[in-house]
Amino acid sequence: MEIENKFGKISTVEEAMKHINDGCTIMIAGFGGIGSSYTLINEIIKKKVKNMTLISIDAGDPEVGPDYIVRNELVKKLITSHIGATPTTGELMNAGKLEVEFSPQGTLAERIRAGGAGLGGFLTDVGLGTSVAEGKEIVTVDGKDYLLEKPLTADIAIVLAEKADEFGNLIYSKTARGLNPHMAMAADFTIVDAKHIVPVGDIDPEDVVTPGVYVDMIVQGGGDWKWGWQ
Repeated sequence: MEIENKFGKISTVEEAMKHINDGCTIMIAGFGGIGSSYTLINEIIKKKVKNMTLISIDAGDPEVGPDYIVRNELVKKLITSHIGATPTTGELMNAGKLEVEFSPQGTLAERIRAGGAGLGGFLTDVGLGTSVAEGKEIVTVDGKDYLLEKPLTADIAIVLAEKADEFGNLIYSKTARGLNPHMAMAADFTIVDAKHIVPVGDIDPEDVVTPGVYVDMIVQGGGDWKWGWQ
């Protein structure tokens, strides 16, 4: 069935890359590379976008997912929960070439969700008494202490979807869903790499995970070049 692009959201990878520039803050979804858009990651490498702040649940695996960007030294700051699978990330951090801000994984997910929901922050007891609490405000509620965790937002979110309709309503594939829905809500401009693009009405409203109101641009890329679609 022919796609009309009547909402003007369907575009090209080349047009999408005009929105990703030096110094931007970018969210890339996926864990261990699953749920990450390799099409747009490859284009970032080719364009040599520099001095980025990258927000990702992990740093990927060696040459997989966000690690592909980090190892090319295009990132000045990484906000993440885990870098243990990527030796290069640790080496760059220890050499002073990369600033890394760690959050516990659930806290990181909630910080992104809070950013998308327009919240000023949230309270959690995770990290109290550890290095996670350094420099953070402690709030006491009913005699119990909590850390005030602040929201995360970005200039750009790169989201990988199994299917998008013309308006940008999205569904995801299994574990590739990850933090894609949260990130789609938390950025000023959300770019979707969709495996399938379909007319409005093709996706049952009950199946929509991310409403199209959060999506600014849709491209049809190649997904995950290394492992195939998950």
